[in-house]
Amino acid sequence: MPLTSVTKDAAKLTLTVVGDYPVPQKRLWDAFADPRQLERFWGPSAFPATFTRHDFKVGGRAEYFLTLPEGKKWSGSWKFTAVHPISSFEAHDGEDNAEDQNMPASMTFAFETTPTGSRMTIVTRFSSVEAMEQTIPGMEEGLRAAMPQLDAVLAEPSASAAHA
Repeated sequence: MPLTSVTKDAAKLTLTVVGDYPVPQKRLWDAFADPRQLERFWGPSAFPATFTRHDFKVGGRAEYFLTLPEGKKWSGSWKFTAVHPISSFEAHDGEDNAEDQNMPASMTFAFETTPTGSRMTIVTRFSSVEAMEQTIPGMEEGLRAAMPQLDAVLAEPSASAAHA
């Protein structure tokens, strides 16, 4: 499993997830920049993700839904606030989930080269300790179930993402 750590910090209101992969940094970036690749690992296999929009630029939006086993759909979205090709991007949780105060306030995805390939660091920021406590158990479980799927995606050759 590529996840090397999952760290909760109540003082900083963050959840930090780190994964190390035996692929070049650009290959890891491409998996997040291409919505067809991203949807293959963003949701756990029991809750597959479908991205209906992925306007990967500052001010752009990504819109997706997870299909729950009983056929219901849970919608999510991100508004991109920073995009630094190959190295990082930041997104605020979209207004689709604005009514849910427990949803993360923002997420930063960073990608860096390591001696054995590349590292992904995702820092999720929450609005309150209560939001963290309510959200992290399910989020952590979902990430631990979803991220191993990234290995299969990364094992395939990448058609360089057009927007990277």
